[in-house]
Amino acid sequence: MFSFLVSFACSALLTLLVIKQAKLHGSALDSDFRGVQRAHTHLVARIGGLPIYLSVALTAAVSVWREPALLHFLAQLLVCAFVAFIGGLFEDYTGAVRPSRRLLLTMAGAMLAWLLLDAKIGRIDLPFGLEMRTSNWLALPLTVLAVAGIANAVNIIDGFNGLASMVTICMLLSLAYVALQVDDMFVLITALTVAGATAGFLVWNYPVGLIFLGDGGAYFIGFMLGELALLLVMRNPEVSTWYAALLLIYPAFETIFSVYRRMFVRGKSPAVPDGIHLHSLIFRRIVKWTVGTKEARALLKRNARTSPYLWLFSLMAVIPATLFWQNTMVLIVFCLLFVISYVWLYARIVRFKSPRWLILRKKTGNKLPM
Repeated sequence: MFSFLVSFACSALLTLLVIKQAKLHGSALDSDFRGVQRAHTHLVARIGGLPIYLSVALTAAVSVWREPALLHFLAQLLVCAFVAFIGGLFEDYTGAVRPSRRLLLTMAGAMLAWLLLDAKIGRIDLPFGLEMRTSNWLALPLTVLAVAGIANAVNIIDGFNGLASMVTICMLLSLAYVALQVDDMFVLITALTVAGATAGFLVWNYPVGLIFLGDGGAYFIGFMLGELALLLVMRNPEVSTWYAALLLIYPAFETIFSVYRRMFVRGKSPAVPDGIHLHSLIFRRIVKWTVGTKEARALLKRNARTSPYLWLFSLMAVIPATLFWQNTMVLIVFCLLFVISYVWLYARIVRFKSPRWLILRKKTGNKLPM
């Protein structure tokens, strides 16, 4: 836990410093209050990824001082992650970096990790102890798309205070736990370091939202999450590849479902943002009945109360993944159950038939609309 605590302390202090300094630089503040995915009414620093990245780098230096054998892997992984991080950070400052360019940079970081760390999808586990080996011509595009996809997926679920941060912290702690079981010290220390830095940021992001993760932070954490899951599974054959699939299924399936919805249901480009993600629907059609609709104070409460719904929902995948990390068949079953649960819940909410147990009733006892 040493890496977690050091990273947490560094991140909490650096994030506070960024919050104070960002007020002096308008380009670092989010002033778009009318976007389809916006749920805030005041200027907020959107460069939360900067203190997170710096905290991870500082803690990595301390870890290398304590364990010199980690230098090779940590330094190279942070270089690869920087390629993905920098595009998002420039977007946070300028708002002028296209999604396609950010995605290409993330893919370039994944390719660099392939070359430097041999981070590639070399096998896919099948039930009954079987496995399918992937050749390089197939493994390369699979790896690049998987890592870039997870980084982009974390950015997509970063819609409300604390949502992406807490979800990824749980996933990183799961990676650390499984890494401990298989004695993979590199993944263990790195996962704890990134989790600690994200937790330090979360102190200032939830519930009030004094700073946002931003594209830089989302891409960095998502990239590290994808690479660590990949490295853990491929470096340790006893860990099923379906562990990584189930662990990351919430942001991954949110992205896949969003692409399907935009392209085939609405006939639009998948790059065009909309306000009907699962977390957006919970914000608009469930949480609003407990707080209010328009006032700034009510909007802040609705923002903060939305995230716990998704924290619990994501744990439906994280907990079984952590418990059954070796059992391919069980992991596949839980993947199917999660997909079915997601589609069922989304369909109920979008049709104004939200399950009653999801709605926290007002103390007045008035019957709430469904």
